Amino acid sequence: MKSREDPRHLSRIIALQKLFNSTFQKTNIFSNEEISNIDENLNYNKELLDEILNGIKENNKKIESIIKKASLDRPKEKINTLDFQILKIAVCEGFIKNVTPPKVAIDEAIEIAKEFGDTSSSKFVSGVLGNLMKE
Repeated sequence: MKSREDPRHLSRIIALQKLFNSTFQKTNIFSNEEISNIDENLNYNKELLDEILNGIKENNKKIESIIKKASLDRPKEKINTLDFQILKIAVCEGFIKNVTPPKVAIDEAIEIAKEFGDTSSSKFVSGVLGNLMKE
């Protein structure tokens, strides 16, 4: 499992927290003020965090469409919120913005799903992203 100290891994976790929180709080995850409030002592990769959050902002409909197709048209409402946000990060990072090789984005998504999701999260995330790789 990736270390929480890895700056790129930590950036993905911060992105997940912001996306997950915005789902329930109806907050703007893309506000520069919000990003600047991150603890300066955290050793995260700011460029990757910005790339993920801005990539999702700019391509949200496309990302959600890709996830829907790769999850065999399972309705968004039927997908665990946390799993859906993890998928959005992986699709954005590895398939839309191409800032990380797709296999690395998939591995990271699975690790984060194991770390934060329920017992079936990593299998679901792996299955959806595996379907995406087949295409």
